[in-house]
Amino acid sequence: MTTAKNLKVSAIIAAAGKGERAGFSKNKLLAPLCGAPALWHTLEKFDMPGVDEVIIAASEYDFEEISLLAAPFGYKVVVGGATRTESVKRALNAVTGDIVLIHDGARPFLSRALIERCIDSVKRFGSGVCALPCTDTIATSNYGLITGCHDRRALYRVQTPQGFFTADIRRAYEQADGNEYTDDSRIYCEFCGLPRVVEGEESNKKLTYAGDFDCGLPALPSAGAVRAGFGADVHAFCGGNSVVLGGVKIPCGKSLKAHSDGDVVFHAITDALLSAAGLKDIGHYFPDTDPALEGAGSAHMCAAAIKEVKKAGYAPLNISVSVQAEEPRLAPHIEKMTQNIAHVLGIPQNSVAVAAGTCEKLGFVGRGLGITAYAVVLLKEAANG
Repeated sequence: MTTAKNLKVSAIIAAAGKGERAGFSKNKLLAPLCGAPALWHTLEKFDMPGVDEVIIAASEYDFEEISLLAAPFGYKVVVGGATRTESVKRALNAVTGDIVLIHDGARPFLSRALIERCIDSVKRFGSGVCALPCTDTIATSNYGLITGCHDRRALYRVQTPQGFFTADIRRAYEQADGNEYTDDSRIYCEFCGLPRVVEGEESNKKLTYAGDFDCGLPALPSAGAVRAGFGADVHAFCGGNSVVLGGVKIPCGKSLKAHSDGDVVFHAITDALLSAAGLKDIGHYFPDTDPALEGAGSAHMCAAAIKEVKKAGYAPLNISVSVQAEEPRLAPHIEKMTQNIAHVLGIPQNSVAVAAGTCEKLGFVGRGLGITAYAVVLLKEAANG
């Protein structure tokens, strides 16, 4: 006999979207966030006692890369659909738990305490939908005019996770019959009953726009003739026997999964250069959908970016790079990396600094899942404008 104490709990992570509003050249959940792909932070939160099974809905395009992220956790990945509703429905078919939590992959800042509250609400009341009361007045508008206001005391901002008994929400999705919904609680409300509210968290915000990925770091303002830029890149390991970092091919028991050569050092530098000049990011100039860039040398892409920077009226002044990797050992290669970077940027080698370190077995890099690089660059006004 199954009791409330031994009910199996599953979680679905919806990660099959494109995230077009963020303006990235790829799924925003695979973009860097605080040293790891954004989705990794979400997956890591559900690696906890009380959650017995995690299923990720991924698009066919991102399936392999998301599978690499999921593998160390032992999570299952299924192919999602064209809409969030279809993706969750497909994931529900793979759920084996009595309770299921459905969570947006773009909400990596939730706490484990919130997950536990959601599970407890399902056990006690049959559902648990994380939400926060509105603190602002909510108005309706038509043609730019306010046509009405609503009592905010009855209004909530709905978040995820949202928890239900699996049989109930699965039946509701079947009855939805292909209609599109943006929220699981709406489907439950329409076909099952009124879901229970669980107090959400202000920090549990959804990554929607590029600025949401800043990790709280303020943008650096222009300081007269000198401009600063910051860049970051991260790639997961895959099968292979070497990596390219700073233009140096380094023996390793793995390679980095990428459309180009996967050189996170030059990728971070390129984004820092473009950022400082006020230009679009690396994905705009070198999209990973361009067949001509398959296996391309990232140093050459950086050199092309320098030309764009100079067209904008700037030239590199100095660069600082930090690489985080558990493997391979980078100390023997840093001198050559600084030489390569100085050559590509056209600056003295003593204007280039490269530091390397590990993450002490913590987080995405610490678990040996990939390599992250950060770069800070200063630009000066070019002599020829």
